[in-house]
Amino acid sequence: MQDFFENVARYPRYLISLILGIFWAFFGQLAPFLKNPVTAVALVGLGVGTFVFLYLTLEAMLGLS
Repeated sequence: MQDFFENVARYPRYLISLILGIFWAFFGQLAPFLKNPVTAVALVGLGVGTFVFLYLTLEAMLGLS
């Protein structure tokens, strides 16, 4: 039974490393675009716009307004 709980305790570490690996690969692909100021501003604008869109959509769906 001890082995079972040790195995279950490893899953949060695995999940965190998996999520960090996905973000690391994603931002690694975007790194060349950040060298040009025009594309860097466009990427930041796209990121902020996506966040605002998701925020407003979830706020409306959950009736928090």
